[in-house]
Amino acid sequence: MDSSINVHIIPRLGSRKVNSVTPIVVERFLDELETDGVGRGNQVNIFRVLKAILRDAYGKGAMADDPVKGVQEPEYVREKVVIPPLTSVKKALTAADEDLALEIVMMVGCGLRNGEARAVNINNVVADDVYRVHEQIHSNTHKPAKLKHRRAGEFREVPLPRSVREAMKRYEEKRGTTKEGYLLRGPSGYYTEPMERRRVQKFFKDLPAADGAGMYGFRHYFASNALGSGIPITDVAEWMGHKSIEETYPTYWRLMPGKLQTVRSARMGWLFGRGWAAVGAGVGATTAVRAGVTRRRGGGCRFRLSGRQVVRSSGHQVIRSSGRPASCAGR
Repeated sequence: MDSSINVHIIPRLGSRKVNSVTPIVVERFLDELETDGVGRGNQVNIFRVLKAILRDAYGKGAMADDPVKGVQEPEYVREKVVIPPLTSVKKALTAADEDLALEIVMMVGCGLRNGEARAVNINNVVADDVYRVHEQIHSNTHKPAKLKHRRAGEFREVPLPRSVREAMKRYEEKRGTTKEGYLLRGPSGYYTEPMERRRVQKFFKDLPAADGAGMYGFRHYFASNALGSGIPITDVAEWMGHKSIEETYPTYWRLMPGKLQTVRSARMGWLFGRGWAAVGAGVGATTAVRAGVTRRRGGGCRFRLSGRQVVRSSGHQVIRSSGRPASCAGR
């Protein structure tokens, strides 16, 4: 909400008196957003924030007429989910420069959004197999900001494959970090969206996207691997930072067990339990490494899925199974 107000609403409408805002003014405001290339999804969010502010003023008598009466909300058509095939992921990790390759690694391996990947921080590795996501480098302010759908200070934890952790370590050894622990950086101190965009444009010019898959396709790849491996969609929604499962299901329902005909060709057998063969290749890795995936269960027990084994994180017990442990007995 803060970014909608500070970045879009105040610069365009801040000089106006509240009672001078009419439906025509609001429609022109939406036209400006479209002209400036603001995505439809963002336009919807910005309009809803503005609508709430104006309706509140109208309800309190600050405006004589409803300022958004008859104004149509921007239409948001969900984009088709395009998952790049394994060959494209490998090529991308090899062809991208070091900065962009690390960003792709975080998206493919941990399911991070672009802004979250731009904020990759060595201090967020809170366990050998857990990465804590608590901020993003905002695409408009170009500074650290809270996560989407989260309050300031809130975070989520995602599985950290060993290959991703080692790719981060290699990058740190070669390039170092900022004093705050950020791996990616720029002249202002942060790795910003314009820096990413320039690299992405050059990257896709040199290596055309497969079937229209863009940068966000690497995040979709993470979801396809998780769901194709039988991980519950509720867990995937949590890992990806979705507001609710209602956001996850319409996007990825075709990839759920029983709907695998779509994902089989895309994943080409690259599942969690079979090793993350390509992750890290673009930042100096020469060999594939197997990855563990942390799963949290009731009572605070933590298990690691590796291949077809369920391993108690303390190392005291190994349960060979294709499913999940039935209980946390003996913890």
